[in-house]
Amino acid sequence: MATVIIGAGIIGTSTAYYLSQTSKNAIHLVEASPQLFASASGFAAGFLARDWFSPSLSKLGELSFDLHRLLAEENNGHDRWGYSRSTGTSLAETVGKNGADWLMEGVSRSTAAARTTNSNGNRPAWLTPGSELDVMSDGSTTAQCDPLLLCRFLMESCQSRGVQLHQPAKAISIIRSPSGALSSISILDTSTLEQTTLPCTRLVLAAGAWTPEVHRTLFPKSKMGLPITSLAGHSLILRSPHWPPPALDSTDPANAGRQDCHAVFTTDAEADYSPEIFSRMPDGCIYLAGLNSSTYPLPKIANERVIDPESIAVLKKTARKLLGENFEVVREGVCWRPVARKGVPIIADLGDKGEEGVIVCAGHGPWGISNSLGSGYCVAKMVEGKDVERYVGRLGL
Repeated sequence: MATVIIGAGIIGTSTAYYLSQTSKNAIHLVEASPQLFASASGFAAGFLARDWFSPSLSKLGELSFDLHRLLAEENNGHDRWGYSRSTGTSLAETVGKNGADWLMEGVSRSTAAARTTNSNGNRPAWLTPGSELDVMSDGSTTAQCDPLLLCRFLMESCQSRGVQLHQPAKAISIIRSPSGALSSISILDTSTLEQTTLPCTRLVLAAGAWTPEVHRTLFPKSKMGLPITSLAGHSLILRSPHWPPPALDSTDPANAGRQDCHAVFTTDAEADYSPEIFSRMPDGCIYLAGLNSSTYPLPKIANERVIDPESIAVLKKTARKLLGENFEVVREGVCWRPVARKGVPIIADLGDKGEEGVIVCAGHGPWGISNSLGSGYCVAKMVEGKDVERYVGRLGL
């Protein structure tokens, strides 16, 4: 009873993490990129929300947020991957595009949240003086983490439990028994060109924006296409002399557990997009993103990403407006989020579509990090043959 998970990003690794907690059977992670976490799992913002979702996603949002908090409490997540409570605020002078769908380019995720109060009490010290802030969350139902550090923790935990990582490798074909049951899968080590056959009775497709391509490769005769496209997003990681304030230095034990991070959503009218900016722990950096494109080309492999200098220039100009001139660019980045056509992720067993033994988990859009742990938890339960509708409702094709 071996499980093979295609994609070792945050969804695939979360699945392996929860499955390896209870299963004694073999678990394999297959990752095509020579660099782990080379797309959204390592380059996304890491903003977490519990109640910013439509009814169809509310259960998954609640489950995931609670699992993020529990994981951090049990494993010192504040210091290990920067898990921190976070206010969620909007600059009042730059209201977003009312009623716009979060899948559209240039639209902020803050349009999904109900605004609760107006206050300057939680104004970030690193933000340039200006308009009032509209507080959408006081930190009780929003948080942040560094997704790259979280993914590394999950991977280390998986491997310590015996989960096997095959990287760089791609799945090339499946083998079924005479009865039609899934029995094994062939993978190709792309560095040595050595082909290996792994026992496989349950196959999980969790390759992010590359999931449809993986599905076409393994099921070339299938008439079912996975309705998932990619949404590229450029980003900057910055350092500011105003963050973190000395009184909130995370190395000071007296500050343990303090609400010390902020998420600010606004609109850059000149550039016509909705910046999202986050002050992070534990490294004291600031993450700026929000410049998205559904047409920026998806690379064949995540580590072959090409950064658009014009997009980076726009982000730097926004940074000067929000932070002033005194900041340092630590990293420029681009990643691709998988977007499902219906606007909710696909978490489904494909057995009723004629593909017995196959589970797909992809299409989370900009909420992949936030909803990762709940998704991985549910897929692990599905692999074990359990019904997860009570956890997340119906999220499928």
